[in-house]
Formats: sequence, structure tokens, C-alpha cells
Amino acid sequence: MNAVIETRGLRKRFGRVDALNGLDLSVAAGEVHGFLGPNGAGKSTTIRVLLGLMRSDGGTATVFGRDPWTDAVALHRRIAYVPGDVSLWPNLTGGEAIDLLCRLRGGTKDAAGYHARRKHLVEAFQLDPTRKGRTYSKGNRQKVALIAALAAPTDLFILDEPTSGLDPLMDAVFRRELQAATNNGATVLLSSHILSEVEHLCDRVSIIRAGRTVETGTLTQLRHLTRTEVGFASEGLAEADLAGLAARIPAAHDLVAGAGGEGGGAANGAGGVGRVSFTADSDALPEVLAVLAQLRVQGLTIAPPSLESLFLRHYREDDPAGPRR
Repeated sequence: MNAVIETRGLRKRFGRVDALNGLDLSVAAGEVHGFLGPNGAGKSTTIRVLLGLMRSDGGTATVFGRDPWTDAVALHRRIAYVPGDVSLWPNLTGGEAIDLLCRLRGGTKDAAGYHARRKHLVEAFQLDPTRKGRTYSKGNRQKVALIAALAAPTDLFILDEPTSGLDPLMDAVFRRELQAATNNGATVLLSSHILSEVEHLCDRVSIIRAGRTVETGTLTQLRHLTRTEVGFASEGLAEADLAGLAARIPAAHDLVAGAGGEGGGAANGAGGVGRVSFTADSDALPEVLAVLAQLRVQGLTIAPPSLESLFLRHYREDDPAGPRR
């Protein structure tokens, strides 16, 4: 697939701080790519470089095969950018701000199509476009930016915490409208701290840390790096079966047996211990299920790994490398 965004060994330094330290990122045409990392990981710096707002100190960055620093004007006609904290002209109405932003990208040339799309989005996001920008709440300012981004034809959306300040209902509207845009061939780079949003929308994700990419791939490809939660009722199992469970399932980790699944190891009157839970490496799950089938366990539950568990794996406090300060 053709890469819409491509960075190789991208570097940016502020004084003694390496904001980007050899970042590699590739976003294919037509995909929604999640861009994840904690505050200070280098996400916003990367986005500023891609928008041509900041010059890198090393490595390469291209957008549609062009240098964003030297070709920013041409590239911006094909890009819609939504930050997480939107500022509007205080004396323009929301509708005037939307029209101005879309005209800057040349998106109002098809007047009939533009106005129909604009009207649909204003109604979907429940925005009053007649109010002045200075009267809008944070959520309504965000709606103005989202409508301006989605109302005109766009090849690339660069979204940095785009749903900041929106309520869950408007967040669902955003997801629906962004999906419609990608169905028409648009490409999306989405930076968000709302992991459920990324998991719902994104085809691939890249996790960055200290200015470098630490994981990238589809959620299916990355989930083998996390552990699946397994639980079952212990009624009917002998104490010997439970005592030897860890030895029979080498892939099991953090095995806990507790009355009613609440921990504590208290035995019940039937000789069982209530509920047993543990985590297992996802790629070893077939072997785990084979052992549990032999034991004929009851009430088996399996919780697949989430994007959140993958993300936290890289940023938990006991990581030897430690989170970036």
C-alpha cells in the first residue's frame, strides 16, 4: 500500500531534551492509524512536523510524498487538522468560522454539495452556528473544528485529541461521521488518550515512547503481546487438580483461587475454592484450553486483551526502562 505519511529516523531536539529520537511512522492510504503515547512522548511534536509548523533536526518526513516543511501550502489543501484545544475568532459566528476554514482548503467550490454536507453536520453535532465564537463552550468550539474538517472533501485528517470536551453522544456522532469519510477513501492519523475510541476506529496503531516507536501493527497483530484473562468455577474439582494447575499450564500467570472469585484463598465447604482466575499468554491459549477441557471446568470466561492492556504494558511503573519524565 502507498504511504500517505512516512517518517524515518525523525529527530527534534529542544535544548537538552530529545522530543523525537529516531521516530519511524508509516500511515497507509485509506487507513485510520492510531497514534498513542503519554504526555511528553512526542506525539504533538510529530504532528507539528507533519503539518510543516516545525522543522525537524534529522531524519525524513513526507506527506503524500512531499516535504511538509517546503510544500506546506500545497499540502494543507489536502489536510484537515483538528487539535484538542480549539480557539475561534471571538467575533465570528460558528457558521462563519466553518465557512472560512473550509474556503482556505478550497472545499466550498461545489457549493450545493458543501452546503448540504455542512447542514447535515451542524444538525448531527447539534451546533447553533449563529452564536459568536466567544460564547461557545469548549465542547462547542470542538464541534466547529470537527464540522469544518468533515464538511469539505479531505484526503488526510490529522486529529489530535479531536473529541476533547465532547459528551458521549457527540463522540458517537464523531465516530460515525469519520467512518463515513474513510469509506470515501480518506486517510486518518488519530492521536487520542481515549483507548476505546482508538480501538473502535483504527485499523493499525503505533505506540511511541520517549520520541521513538515501540510497537506498531494491527490490533490483531499486537494482541499476541498481551495476556488474556481466564476464569472458571472450581466446584467439582479436587484440591489436587487445583494445586497442580500451575504446573500443568506453564503459560499461566498470576493464578488466584478465592471464594466466589474474590481472592483470599478461603476454601468452601465442598473442598473447592470458589473461582479460579489467571492470565495467560494469548498465543498459548489453545494449550490452556486443552488442559481446562480435560478438567471439565464450569463457568469458563475468557476476556480478550484490550488496547489498554497493551498500552499499559509499555508504561507501567515497574517497567525497567521507566516511563519518560
